[in-house]
Amino acid sequence: MKVTRSLGMTSILLCGIGLAACGGESEDNGSLTVYTAFPEQEAVSYLEAFEEETGIDVNFVRLSGGQILARMQSEEGNPQASVWYGGATEELINASNEGLLEAYEPESASVIPEEHTDDDWMWTPVSLAAVGFASNEDWLAQSGVDAPESWEDLLDESFSDNVSIAHPAASGTAYTVLATLVQLMGEDEAFDYLAELNENIRQYTDTGPAPANNAGLGEVGTGIAMTHDIFAPISEGYPIEISYPEDGTAYEEVGVALINGAPEEEKENAKELIDWTVSKEAQNLIAEHNRLPLDSNAEIPDDAVPLDELNTIDYDGEKAAEMRGELIDRFEEEIVGEGAALD
Repeated sequence: MKVTRSLGMTSILLCGIGLAACGGESEDNGSLTVYTAFPEQEAVSYLEAFEEETGIDVNFVRLSGGQILARMQSEEGNPQASVWYGGATEELINASNEGLLEAYEPESASVIPEEHTDDDWMWTPVSLAAVGFASNEDWLAQSGVDAPESWEDLLDESFSDNVSIAHPAASGTAYTVLATLVQLMGEDEAFDYLAELNENIRQYTDTGPAPANNAGLGEVGTGIAMTHDIFAPISEGYPIEISYPEDGTAYEEVGVALINGAPEEEKENAKELIDWTVSKEAQNLIAEHNRLPLDSNAEIPDDAVPLDELNTIDYDGEKAAEMRGELIDRFEEEIVGEGAALD
């Protein structure tokens, strides 16, 4: 397997993972290029398992969801990858609306609850996750504050310069948070809230997992992230307390899609990957990474909180996708300033 990690305007090609390691030998079943927003080691876990099962040589580029969408827009008509694996619903809807995706219904589509599927199978959902708060336990103790249990709690002066969230232009997670607040509060009220929250923000990161990692390292008191990205540093022993906004949170569907105009020689392999993502093996791997699988027969993460135990809003992914450009423009104009640096 070859991994391209994007670092600003440069890229580094890494080799030596999986069946397709540089100089290694593998069954010649062709190759496949994938864009993924999954954290790098998580992506390696999934794609290495796929390689082992199929003998297909996988190369992947890890970017945030917003960066993948921007790259696909710039590559329209000449895409350099065949599959987008790990895209948030809003990003996938926008990509579909722009003609960047091609419909494909996987062979095991019946395992996915109908309420989570796209009518035209422009993408296939593979997992769910809720928005939560990751708070450093040492910081909580030293500051004498409790972990936040509402969006309002984050406005308290005790959180001054101690909150981290990704930038919604770069991260699907952060855009889900932005759209959630708009749907929960109303647009103007949500932006009033975000202006107040900005006073307590130390970092706008360029990836969704980073705020939870920053909290685990003690670089901030609390990070806003998806549950699986919070449980990852917890599983590594970092002192994090997880909590959820009782005044309303949203869940994110993450999916996989066939890129329109993908290289013809990769198309069948691309479809095989999409088929594999809803297999029992893949869905159990999803659970191992603290995500909620879509297949009800798959294993559920031990620490997972079922969505029906949280106060989830009736999140409208179609509306969120439709308003993405408008809301991000307003966020950059009113909250952080267009072109604000990301940490």
